Amino acid sequence: MGWEEGGKSAGDRPVQSGWGLFPLAGPPPPDGQWGVVPAPPTIVHLDADAFFVSCELARRPELRGRACAVGGRERGIIASASYEARAAGVYTPMPTARALRVCPALVLIPPTPGLYGEVSARMFDLCGELTPWVERSSIDEGYLDLRGKGLADEAAVSAVVRRLQERLWSELGLPVSFGVAANKLLAQVASKLRKPRGFVVVPPGGEAEFLAPLPVGRLPGIGAKTEARLVEVHGLRLIGELQTVPDAKLEAAFGPGWREVRAAALGADDRPVMTEVGEARSYSQQETFASDVRDRAQLIQVLKGMVDELLPKVRRDGKRVRTLTVRARFPDFSEGLRARTLPAATDLEAPFYPLLEPLLTAAGAASRPVRLVGVRFSGVEEGGGQLEFFAEAEARRRRLARVRDELNAARGAGALRHGHQLANPGDDT
Repeated sequence: MGWEEGGKSAGDRPVQSGWGLFPLAGPPPPDGQWGVVPAPPTIVHLDADAFFVSCELARRPELRGRACAVGGRERGIIASASYEARAAGVYTPMPTARALRVCPALVLIPPTPGLYGEVSARMFDLCGELTPWVERSSIDEGYLDLRGKGLADEAAVSAVVRRLQERLWSELGLPVSFGVAANKLLAQVASKLRKPRGFVVVPPGGEAEFLAPLPVGRLPGIGAKTEARLVEVHGLRLIGELQTVPDAKLEAAFGPGWREVRAAALGADDRPVMTEVGEARSYSQQETFASDVRDRAQLIQVLKGMVDELLPKVRRDGKRVRTLTVRARFPDFSEGLRARTLPAATDLEAPFYPLLEPLLTAAGAASRPVRLVGVRFSGVEEGGGQLEFFAEAEARRRRLARVRDELNAARGAGALRHGHQLANPGDDT
């Protein structure tokens, strides 16, 4: 028997994958037919379905199943349409007046200022709990890279991504479609095949076969007009034809970029998931109690203490944060997670204190004993360059915060504390 890549004998059964050893199942093949086991697909593309209207329906679930659209009524256009509305002929962008003629039963929802950015931030926050390698390509689309998760095979990758899909639905009421593949191009194509709430995995080694039967318009960068020209002028309808057509014909259709088109049609893409490496994308802390806690004052005191510990780190890094997430875990190990986003990022504690109690209540801790609480700050921005209203008061608070940080750094944490960090929560000043 011969030796395979990675220095393992074929008789030893494991062979070298992209990053590790994966056992081969089943009886051994004839001599000389052992191959390299492809690593599991770990690039994920997520695409929120009918994002703006889905955000609104999460607040008004009684409208689910009806033809709905987000848009302005007076000389407006449709910004987002539910799939029921799309089936009735409503699309984006369409003048609102025409949409109401096409679909008289259309429920028109006015846009809610600030809602879509907040939901987007919460969506990507949940993604960030799965992996720090998150790329936000738009308000409702992005990529994840799961290579550092130690997932052994396709089934393990699918399981963690499906759990994320279910969390987005159960916690945010947001339907999101996912594509999982070896690279960004394939994952993006896969995520759009079975909307809404689609889930498509491209098997490793089957990239070209996966793409071949799809219309050429499924390739990113080929829009409706280009697709029509390819069909009518060049007779190119399927991606598989772009894989096999002679070079001269492909060059006639695409010009100097024809080689890149060929590579894309074959499923090649070496673009990395782009995210900030080495910089904090969030700040978090949690505490598990020795026994379940029912006292809400105690819970709020603990949460404020976490805010007081995390914000000095934000200031030390020269950052500001916008989104506060409160987490609560209950004795049955179920969890609640709620977030609120400020209109502007800050590095001060005071704007976040009033949010803690309502977020804790919304997380389900109004009348239940709590086993664990946690706080997470996200929506991290650079500290400088903001136009600050009430600038003098803000500057004074920031100077006081800096003095407190310096004293605690010099004399040890807790040398100078907030009132609510004292033993009696009622002493909070």
